[in-house]
Amino acid sequence: MKKRIAILGSTGSIGTQTLEVIEANPQIFSVSVLTAQDNADLLIQQAIKFRPLEVVIGNERHYEKVKSALSSIFVKVHAGASALVSVVESDSVDIVLTAMVGYAGLLPTIHAIKAGKDIALANKETLVVAGELITSLAKQYKVNIYPVDSEHSAIFQCLVGEAENPVEKIILTASGGPFRGKDKLFLANVTKQQALKHPNWTMGAKITIDSATLMNKGLEVIEAKWLFDLQAGQIDVIVHPQSIIHSLVQFEDGSIKAQMGLPDMKLPIQYALNYPTRVKSDFPRFNFTDYPSLSFEKPDLETFRNLAIAYEVLEKGGNAACIVNAANEIAVEAFLLDKIGFLEISDVIIESVAKIAFVSDPSYSDYVQTNEETRRFASDMIQVKV
Repeated sequence: MKKRIAILGSTGSIGTQTLEVIEANPQIFSVSVLTAQDNADLLIQQAIKFRPLEVVIGNERHYEKVKSALSSIFVKVHAGASALVSVVESDSVDIVLTAMVGYAGLLPTIHAIKAGKDIALANKETLVVAGELITSLAKQYKVNIYPVDSEHSAIFQCLVGEAENPVEKIILTASGGPFRGKDKLFLANVTKQQALKHPNWTMGAKITIDSATLMNKGLEVIEAKWLFDLQAGQIDVIVHPQSIIHSLVQFEDGSIKAQMGLPDMKLPIQYALNYPTRVKSDFPRFNFTDYPSLSFEKPDLETFRNLAIAYEVLEKGGNAACIVNAANEIAVEAFLLDKIGFLEISDVIIESVAKIAFVSDPSYSDYVQTNEETRRFASDMIQVKV
C-alpha cells in the first residue's frame, strides 16, 4: 500500500522538495492533499502533475482561478483557513507533512493529530508555540511525530536503537548563517539582500532571515525540548560552518553519535515519510576527501541575541515561547519590508517578552490570545519606529 501524503505548504521550499521525493518514489508514495496560501499558479501546476484528491488555496481570492484551472481533472478545490484544518482529517490521508511557515501551522496540526494522522513536522513553530499541548495530544491519540528539520532528523536517527540508553545531552549544529563572525557594528547596516544569502541551504525568506539572526537555531532548541523530552541544560548549540554534521547525541557513558551528509533536505524528508525503512536514493554522497577539515566554534550569544532569548523563554515556560515566535514573525516581516534594521528584530522580541502578559499554564485559547496580542504590540512598536 502506498503512503498517502498531505502536504501543507506544497509551494514552499520544503513542499516542493517533498514532491521531488514523492516523484522519485511513485511505488511508495502518492499525493492526497496539496495546500498553498497565495501561490495559486504553482499549486495549479502541482495539482495537474500529481493529481491529488483535494487542494486548498488559503487565500480565498484565488479560489475561482484555481477551481477553473483544475476543472478538467478529478480534484476537489477548497479555500480558506477552515478548509485547511478539515482537509487533514480526510480518510484518504495517512501522514501529514506540515511545511507551512509560522504560527499558521498550529491549528491544522492539532486537527491532524486528533484525526489520528502521523505528522512529518517541518513547521517548527508548532512545537515552539504549543509544545506541551501538541506532545500531549500526540500521546493521547497515539500519533507519531517525525521531525523533518535536518538537525532534529539527525537527532532522531541517532536515537534509533537507543531507547534504553538515557541521553546526557544533544548538540544541535548551526551553520552560523551569512554573518558568522560579524560584530554589531557590521550588523547594524546589513540589508535584506545580504541576509537572504545563506551559505549552505536554500530556504524560504522567513527561515533564511531566522538563520541569519540565529533565531532559527533558537526555535530549534525549543522544538528539541518537546520532540526528545529534554531540559534546556541538555541542549547545546555549536557552530559548524560546513553543515556536514547535522547534529549529535551524547549518551551517559560519554559516547557521541553524529548523523552526517551533504546539506540536502530531501534526505530527512524521505526518512520522515517512510520511517523506519530507508529508501534507496540517488542523493549526492558525502566524500571525506572533499572536506579534509570540519570546524566548530561557540555561537556568539551577545551579538546574536535571539539564541539567548530562546534559551531564556525555554527555561521560563508557559506562553513565553509563543510571545517570542509571534514577535519574531512580525519583526522579520518588517525587516523584509525595510521598515526596521537587522538588529531591531531582537529589540522587538525582547520588548514583547517584557510587556505581554505571562501565562504559566496556557490552554489553546491562551496561545491564540497571546499570539494575537503580541502581533498587535509588535506591529504598533514597529509603526512607532517607522
